[in-house]
Formats: sequence, C-alpha cells, structure tokens
Amino acid sequence: MRHHDIVIVGGGPAGLAAAVAARKAGISDILILERDNVLGGILNQCIHNGFGLHTFKEELTGPEYAARYIAQVEEEKIPYRLNTIVVDITRSREVTYINREEGLVTIRAGAVILAMGCRERPRGALNTPGYRPAGIYSAGTAQRLMNIEGYLVGKEAVILGSGDIGLIMARRMTLEGAKVKVVAEIMPYSGGLKRNIVQCLDDYGIPLKLSHTVVDIHGKERLTGVTIAEVDENKNPIPGTEEYYSCDTLLLSVGLIPENELSKSAGISLNRVTSGPNVNDRLETEAEGIYACGNVLHVHDLVDFVSQEAALAGENAAEYVKNAASDGENVIPLVAADGVRYTVPQFLEMDGMRDSVTVRFRVADVYRDRYISVYYDDQLISRKKKKVLAPGEMEQVVLSKKSLAEYPRTERITIRTEVE
Repeated sequence: MRHHDIVIVGGGPAGLAAAVAARKAGISDILILERDNVLGGILNQCIHNGFGLHTFKEELTGPEYAARYIAQVEEEKIPYRLNTIVVDITRSREVTYINREEGLVTIRAGAVILAMGCRERPRGALNTPGYRPAGIYSAGTAQRLMNIEGYLVGKEAVILGSGDIGLIMARRMTLEGAKVKVVAEIMPYSGGLKRNIVQCLDDYGIPLKLSHTVVDIHGKERLTGVTIAEVDENKNPIPGTEEYYSCDTLLLSVGLIPENELSKSAGISLNRVTSGPNVNDRLETEAEGIYACGNVLHVHDLVDFVSQEAALAGENAAEYVKNAASDGENVIPLVAADGVRYTVPQFLEMDGMRDSVTVRFRVADVYRDRYISVYYDDQLISRKKKKVLAPGEMEQVVLSKKSLAEYPRTERITIRTEVE
C-alpha cells in the first residue's frame, strides 16, 4: 500500500492553505485530492471582490485569492490529483479514492486533513408546498451557472433566505439585467454579513423582508410566481399576511451544511450545532492523526479565517507526523452558554497547547450592548463589550497558556454573553 505523510481531502481554500503550511513546517510528502477539475474550490465561482483583506492586506476576487494559494502550491511542487473522488477514510488513516487514470486506490497516510468544505441546504429540507417546476435553484448553483457556465438563470427572481450567497446573487442578477423583487428571510435577522446587506440589497433598492417565508410555489412546468407570508415566533405563517410575487426564478439561500459524510465513515462524531467534527485546540478530531479545518469544521463568514484555521491544521498535522501524538490526559472542555451557540475548538489539550489559542464562535440571536465573557470555572477572566452581536458575524476570543497556568485546577472554560 502506497504511503504519504499527509493526505489532504479537498483542494479549496482550506486544503490549499493547509498544504502550504505543512510544507513550510518541513513535510515534503503531501498529496491533495480534489474532486473538481481545477484547484480553488468554491472561490472559482465567487467573482465578486472582498476577499483577502486580512490575509493579503488587499481586496481580491475569489479566483484571485485562490490563484495566490495555487501559485504557492505549484511553487512548493506539492502534488495533487484532480477529478478524484475520495470514497472512504478509516480511523487508521487509510484513504480510498477513485479517478479515471488510476481506478480505485487505497493509500495510507501519516496524517489526514479534512478540508471538504460545505454544501447548500436543498429545497427538500424546507417542506415548501407546490410542484417541482423549472426555475428553482440553490443560490450557489445559480452562481456557478452564471459566473462559470455563462447562463442567466432567470429574468424575475425572488430569493428565499438571506445568507451571504443569496445576498451576493441578488446583486449579481441585478447587474445582469434581472429584476430581484424581494429577499425573504424566515428569521427576524439576516443570516449574512452586514456589509453584504448594504452593498447587495440597500445599494440596489432590493427589499429584505424579515420573519417571512415562501408558503406556496406556483407553476407546473416553469415557475410563474411564489406566495410569501409573515411568520410568528414559532415560524408558522400568519394567515392574512400572504403576498404574491410573479417570478420565473426562486433562489434558495437557506443555510450551509459541512460536508462530513467521509468523517462519519471514519467513525468521527459530529457536533450537533456545527455539524462538523469536535476538535481540540490543534484541530485534531477524536480520531488520532485526522484533522479538520475550514467549512467542513464549521461554516465561516470570511475565507481569510478559513486560511488561518487551515494553516494551523497543516502545521499541527506536520508536527504529528514528525513527533506523534501527545498523551492528551490534561483536557479542558470549552462550554458555550448564554447566547453563544458553539465554540471551535470544543476542548483544549493543555500538554501540547500553544502560547495562545483562538476560539471562534457564533451567537444565537442579535444582541446589543453585550459583553463577551470568558470564565475559568466560576472565575471571570476577561470581558469585552460589543455594540452589536449577530449570528451572521463570527466572533472570537483568544485564550493564553500563561493565563491558564495561573489557574491550574480549571475544569472547564465557559464563553458566554452577558448584559452586565
């Protein structure tokens, strides 16, 4: 059986950044497996700008951002396989993949980095009544059809969901001459970045209706219109609030799901909130030597954070290959409470902890004038006031090893929001 020191599943922004970091950490035997016919992942269809402000200190489009990392992979001569589907991963780090050139191949890895990204939640998960006419797309599918294939998917559109892809597609379709009539969001707040609401909706006069959803789809062969209605606090439509919009296109931007079928096949348990693996501060899953990063771990708002996280996974995988695992006995769980939905990582392993660890998380609702507080057991350690906290914006706190050393008997770390 062929062996590689590190095998990376996915050649998108996370996989590329992890590969470059692992190479710079001294690992020469790296293999990237990518199912598409080019590297770069979802960035290739994200032709809008706004990428790279943290990583490269300049504003880039998605393909430009990807090209920077692809160039580094080429410069470092890191091998990769395109048009290659990984079909199985075991806890013993055996990776099975298939492609036209090699057929079905199983290789053994010193370490595996999971970087498969995420997928969109489909219409089938929404229980929306109506037929299945042409003209209903997920926002990401419409983005690929327009930006890569060159097709205008429709001329009159309604968008359900205010995730970032849906907001960006509202602007994209408008710029191509289509009329976007409304963006409906079932939650009382938007799921996207504030800057996207301003730049993609407000600047083009596209209305955003919060606490609204599609209750009926009209048309049998081709979509002819949709009915939306206001919903109550239990997400049930309120009778008498229905509005009809004629349209030939409905875009769904109703959430992203980490692509973790391979993680499940490896027997890795998934977090019920993030739908990604539970990881320690080295981004190692419960399966020794298998790491996760990027949107397969939890859905990010900025690709710059994906790259930072992936670089950490690459460095730690390289360290594992060179020095094997720590014993992992001194483990401290991280607890999300009082408005914090989850944390990544979910626990710290103190024996191998770096000088500092960045903990990323999202909040459960829109909060104003709240503190983000960190507790070691019941001891308040830090508190930072935020004017606005929103689910669409990822937050973070930094934990220091020096600070933890001052509280050696800490049994849990809690991150919460507080009014005072």
